[in-house]
Amino acid sequence: MEFQESLGREVFEYDKEGISAKIIKYRLPFKKSYLYIPHGPVMDFNAMTGGLKNPVSNFVAWLKDLGKEHKSIFVKAEPLIDSVAQALAGKKWKRSKKEIQPSKTVVVDLSKSEDELLGAMHHKTRYNIGVADRRGVLVNDSGDVESFVKLMKKTAKRDKFNPHPAEYYKKLCDFDGLKTKLYVAEHEGRPTAMALVLINRDTGYYLHGASDHDSRSLMAPYALHWHIIKQLKAEGLSRYDLWGVSANKWPGVTRFKLGWGGLSVEYPGSFDLPISRFWYLLYKIARNIL
Repeated sequence: MEFQESLGREVFEYDKEGISAKIIKYRLPFKKSYLYIPHGPVMDFNAMTGGLKNPVSNFVAWLKDLGKEHKSIFVKAEPLIDSVAQALAGKKWKRSKKEIQPSKTVVVDLSKSEDELLGAMHHKTRYNIGVADRRGVLVNDSGDVESFVKLMKKTAKRDKFNPHPAEYYKKLCDFDGLKTKLYVAEHEGRPTAMALVLINRDTGYYLHGASDHDSRSLMAPYALHWHIIKQLKAEGLSRYDLWGVSANKWPGVTRFKLGWGGLSVEYPGSFDLPISRFWYLLYKIARNIL
């Protein structure tokens, strides 16, 4: 949450009656906003000794008051487990197609041996790791955020998406409250693929990646992620989360991530609690138009 505050966003916390949540305020036009609960809320149903009806109702009432105070149109939550999603749905939260965090991902089990990891991969992934090695692609840790930003801009233009501002990536790499690592795959001293990984407890999360399409024959992303997997494993981590797959939205990226032989994981998805039904309807109409 400190990182979100460093970006100029207000954050709030709730921790009562077995329910905890961290809430981020995102500004919208016309002095409006929405509130977002990433990977939450968390509900300890065993701690709700009087049943879950009152604690969940109290939590929702608190969110509505907070939303009204900050002129929020809605609250968005993206819980990690189905039982929490069911509790929200019982309080008139609406399923939303608009996700902030991906609801599907692929997680590589780093407790496996290197031979087991290679054996679990798609044969094309193993082959491309070998291609990158034979063509002299070298992977190392990197502190060169400027090169990452340049490569990200190039990738965004090619794949037609809007990257974060350069300052966002710089803060993400340098912020004291986060443990991030930047990796670079180089060929003849030139960066051809880079990845930004967040370390949290026993898991490495692949947050952002960029590559030079003109050098695609080098298969640098395969060397890059095989290096990351081996390094995270050597550091004692147990999972590498490749962070988001969707066969419809990102078919190529999804094929790449599934090729590593990880476990496909699906979360319940995104749920909205409208605070102002009028503004929420306008927001959805505008989102569909733009």
